[in-house]
Amino acid sequence: MSALPPGDTQQDRDNPTAEWLFAAVGLSKQFGGVVALNEVSLGVTAGEVLAVIGENGAGKSTLMKILAGVIVPDTGSLAWQGDPITFRSTAEAIARGVSLIHQELNLVDNLSVAENLFLGREPQRFGWVRRQELADASVSYLERVGLSVDPRTSLSWLSVAEKQLVEIAKAVSTGARVLIMDEPTSSLSNRETERLFELVDSLRTDGTAVLYISHRLAEVDRLADRVEVLRDGRNAGSLRRSQIDHDSMVRAMIGRDPQPRMPSEGRCLGPTRLVVDSLRVPETSADISLEVRAGEIVVLAGLVGAGRSELLETIFGLRRAPRGTVRVDGQPVPPGRVRASIAAGLALVSEDRKLTGLHLDTSVASNLTLVSLGKSPAAPWIDLRWEARRAQKQVEALAIKTASLEIRVGSLSGGNQQKIAIAKWLIDPPGVLLLDEPTRGVDVGARHEIYQTLRHLAEDGVAILVVSSDMEEVIGIASRVLVMHDHLLTGELTGDTITESGIMELAVGGRPPLVNTSSVAATD
Repeated sequence: MSALPPGDTQQDRDNPTAEWLFAAVGLSKQFGGVVALNEVSLGVTAGEVLAVIGENGAGKSTLMKILAGVIVPDTGSLAWQGDPITFRSTAEAIARGVSLIHQELNLVDNLSVAENLFLGREPQRFGWVRRQELADASVSYLERVGLSVDPRTSLSWLSVAEKQLVEIAKAVSTGARVLIMDEPTSSLSNRETERLFELVDSLRTDGTAVLYISHRLAEVDRLADRVEVLRDGRNAGSLRRSQIDHDSMVRAMIGRDPQPRMPSEGRCLGPTRLVVDSLRVPETSADISLEVRAGEIVVLAGLVGAGRSELLETIFGLRRAPRGTVRVDGQPVPPGRVRASIAAGLALVSEDRKLTGLHLDTSVASNLTLVSLGKSPAAPWIDLRWEARRAQKQVEALAIKTASLEIRVGSLSGGNQQKIAIAKWLIDPPGVLLLDEPTRGVDVGARHEIYQTLRHLAEDGVAILVVSSDMEEVIGIASRVLVMHDHLLTGELTGDTITESGIMELAVGGRPPLVNTSSVAATD
C-alpha cells in the first residue's frame, strides 16, 4: 500500500514525488532473512509534521535510519523535491538537510556538551579546535531546547533526560530542513516535553519538515498534521488531521479495536514487603520514608531531577545510603550491596536498558537467564538445556517476539528489548520489584502486555515500586502515587485523587513535604 497519493496531472503521475520536499518510494530492507520493511512509501512537505506510528517491530526505526543515511535499503528510492537522491552515509544526509534524533542516545560521555553538539563539525583553525567559539555556538541551541547547562560540562555529568535534550539540540544545530525525531520525549518530564512541543511548532513555522515517531499517542494528537501508520513492515494506512484520535490510531496500528484499560483498584493487599525508613539519598539532605505492600503498585511521580531514579538506585544498593534503613519482609538489607539486595528479594529494572539493563551483543537466552545463572543445576557452569527451557518460558509468558533464543538482543525492537529487561528478573520472581520508566520507547500493544505482567505479579503478592514520567501510565496503573519534588516526598494520592492536576501540584512543590508517606488508603 503506497502512502504517496496519485498526482492530479500527467507530470505528477509520471513523478509521484514531485509535490514532496522529501519522499521515499517502495523501500524494502531485510536483516538475516527477516523482513523489516516491505515496499514502504511516504512523503513530507516543508513545514509539515508527519507522525509515523506503529507497534514495536513495525519497521519505524529501520525506515528512519534509511531516510537519515544510517543504512542503505535493499530496494526502493529516495527523492528530494522530486529528484532522485541516494544517501550512503549520515554525513551525506546531513549535507542535504536531513538529520536524525536517535531513539537510543548517540552521544559520547567523555566529551563535553559542546563537543557532542558539533562532533565532526567543530570550528577549527590550523587543525586546532576553537573551543571558545565551540562553546559560544552551543549556547543558543541549548537555550532553544530549554537546557540550562554550561556547554563545557562533561556529558557524563548529565542525567538521561538532559542527554536527550543534547541529542535534540545536536540535530537542530545542523540546520536541517527535514528533522527526524525518533521517540524524542521518552526520557523527558512533562515540562521538558512541552518545551519540545514549542520547538516543533517553531520549526514548523520556519518551514522545517518534521518526521515524528512516538508511542505516546497524545503527543501525536497534539503535534501531527498527518499520520502514517506502519504494521509488520508495510504501510497500513494514513490519517488526516481531522481523523487523528487515540482509538483510530490504535486501531490502525494493531489492526483491531483497542482493548479497554484494566482497572487498577480493588486488589486485596497483603503484608508490607518493602519498608524504607529515613533513607538518605547520597549527595542530598533529604531523608525518605515509604512502604509498599504485597499486591500494591506504587508509582513515584515527579519532574525530571526530582530524585526518583536516585531513590530507586539507593534502595537497590547501587548508591550507598549514608543513613537510614531498607527492609524487605522485615529483614534489613545492607546498604550499598547489590548482591545482598538481590538475595533479599529486591530487583531493579533500570531506566537505560542499553547502558545498564541488557547485554546487547549477547543472545536472548543469555540475557533472560543472566540473573538466575547461580541456580543452574550445573552452576557455576552454564547448562544450555536448562538455559533454553527457562528462557523459552519467559519468551512465552511476556509474548517476546524473537525468531530464536540465539538472536542477538540488540537486533530486536525496543519493546521486545524492554520485555527482556523485565523478564530476566522473573524466572525466580522477587519479593519487591523496582522499575524505572518501564515502558520508555514501548508501543501501545507492548505497553498493555507489560501492564498485564505487572498486575499478574501484584496478584501473586509482589510489591511493585515504579518511577514513571508518563502521566497516562501513572494514572492507569497506580494503586497509590507518591510525588517527589527536589528529592523530597511532597504528597501521596490514592483513588479519585490520582489526577494529572493533583500530581503536578505536588510535583512543583505545591504542598509542604510529608513527614511520612507510608500510610495506605486501601484495605485488606
